[in-house]
Amino acid sequence: MAVHLSGLVKSYGDVHAVRGVDLDIAPGEVVALLGPNGAGKSTTVDMLLGLARPDQGTVALFGAEPRQAVAQGHVGAMLQAGSLLPDASVGELVAMFAALHRAPLPVEEALERAGIADLADRPTGKLSGGQAQRVRFALAVVPDPVLLVLDEPTVGMDVESRRAFWAAMRNLTAAGRTVLFATHYLDEADDYADRVVLMRSGRIIADGTAAAIKNQVSGRRIGARLPGADEARLRALPGVFDVAVRGDRVTLHCTDADAALRALLSAYEQARDLEVRSVDLEDAVVALTSAADDQGTAAPTDPTHSRNDQESRS
Repeated sequence: MAVHLSGLVKSYGDVHAVRGVDLDIAPGEVVALLGPNGAGKSTTVDMLLGLARPDQGTVALFGAEPRQAVAQGHVGAMLQAGSLLPDASVGELVAMFAALHRAPLPVEEALERAGIADLADRPTGKLSGGQAQRVRFALAVVPDPVLLVLDEPTVGMDVESRRAFWAAMRNLTAAGRTVLFATHYLDEADDYADRVVLMRSGRIIADGTAAAIKNQVSGRRIGARLPGADEARLRALPGVFDVAVRGDRVTLHCTDADAALRALLSAYEQARDLEVRSVDLEDAVVALTSAADDQGTAAPTDPTHSRNDQESRS
């Protein structure tokens, strides 16, 4: 097993950051770790990397303790925290990190994989936010790790840089590397992850493919352009359980989209630009985390991936 987390618990004073996390990741899997701020994602990543000790539970990476696995060069990490040395050039910084590892990639290859070969001579203090993120990615891959742990890897990148980053990631994962990444960009999880792990209030509340996560939430959305819409009247339409109005654009969240659409067209002949959509990953994440708030914790999608306790939140 590439990653084995068992019964992880971590508190900071009265804040229960992680409340019993069980998670196994097989070699070669690409896993997205999702959840709202304060869900326990970063604390879980810190314990996985040996940067924090769990109050209870165990962590094993390829059968070894985290610090041992990191020291052996098996793990590369790209974290949100930490600044780059402002006076060092990009190439010098990557070379310094390479010197800390037993069998690193050539510096030029690490820069190429991160798409920053042209920035080798630039001082890190002169980089944009997106360029600095790609330097952090080069630092993560220079040990030539078999496990990559990425915390919000594309923050600060523009659309083109994000696409280039994930193209590079596809090349790495095609070679069999294991990846765990935390992100707030849910389209990245939907597009690139083999599996989605959803956390809320320190627990895993869902675990499975993106399709399986979405299948836990029923319903569809109807979008329409409807100037002067009456929100209360829209909420009263059959098959509608929620309504969002932004300017002249309305979105109806429906349990029965067919009934809602017929009623909408009957009540509002002026409705235009109609669109009916299935639930996307963002809808599912919002619904499941809201349900976890209301009920304590939701059932995992696949119990073979997550064996969290199902007790209510304390």
